[in-house]
Amino acid sequence: MRQKALLSLLGLYVLAAGVWVVASGFTRHTELLNVGCDPTRELWRDINAAFIADYQRRTGVTIGIRQSHGGSGSQARAVIDGLPADVVTLALWSDTDAIRTAGRMAADWEDQFPNRSLPYISTIVFVVRKGNPKRIADWPELARPDVRVVTPDPKTSGNGKWSFLALWGSVVTRGGSAADAERYVATVYRNVPVLGSAAREATITFAKHKIGDVHLTWENEAYLEVKESAGELEVVHPPSSVRAEPHVAVVDAVVDQKGSRATAEAYLNFLYTPDAQRIIAEHYYRPTLPEVAAETRHRFPKIDLFPATVCGPDWDAINQRYFGEGGVFDRMQAGGRGR
Repeated sequence: MRQKALLSLLGLYVLAAGVWVVASGFTRHTELLNVGCDPTRELWRDINAAFIADYQRRTGVTIGIRQSHGGSGSQARAVIDGLPADVVTLALWSDTDAIRTAGRMAADWEDQFPNRSLPYISTIVFVVRKGNPKRIADWPELARPDVRVVTPDPKTSGNGKWSFLALWGSVVTRGGSAADAERYVATVYRNVPVLGSAAREATITFAKHKIGDVHLTWENEAYLEVKESAGELEVVHPPSSVRAEPHVAVVDAVVDQKGSRATAEAYLNFLYTPDAQRIIAEHYYRPTLPEVAAETRHRFPKIDLFPATVCGPDWDAINQRYFGEGGVFDRMQAGGRGR
């Protein structure tokens, strides 16, 4: 099934690329494919338009940028299996590094762009119904038996993994033990009526299908969800949450084969310009360029951000302990959740 799906994606990509070439005539064109995680569609629409205009102005070359979106883990596997991404903009360090492990990216990919290849960071916040009828303000309330929680599956979704780590970290950063954290997180997952495979699917479950009392999601997705709800939803920032780090990277095996390295690197370097950083902030991602972070501080309520390493020493250990076969999440699932 996965091979057939990948072949279909590749076929569509080749067909689209062919149409682009035929339509272009003798004009100089370059095309990039950005394989990203699920809730970044709106961000890249605006970033891509700004970069295309900037690149044409500076070089005289007209480029096209195509997007692929889905669960971060699924997207990483597609690239490993041959989806020809020039760049990846995934939700997790470990998803990006899996492409390196498969031999398709350089060992030093994290050091190729500023700030550890992090043009922005994010976090996990709450979306609640209008008026916050369940009075949800902090993590402990999610374990109440009257609260239904919507969050994606951490086995397939970057949003799901970050939400799991935010739940766990909310206990251990306040003095709780690992056993306390496991009991708490297991209780919350028993309050989850359905686990979607990706961030946008969870948004639809909560906002469109009106299932659940609180949705755990990316900060940017929360604001978009509220904007599109016409006043039916609200964002709640808990006092603390996880520092989510969605890295960007060039896929060396693809750009070297296509000859698109220079354009791909220019694309990712553009993310660190003030203009791009302001677009990032407009979409409620937290910019990492200090002057733009200061300029747009008013858009982001104060929240204490803790690193993923409060849950484990590194991503290999975190994935094995919590999300690997027979790990903590599998034990919780075997123990049963409300559906």
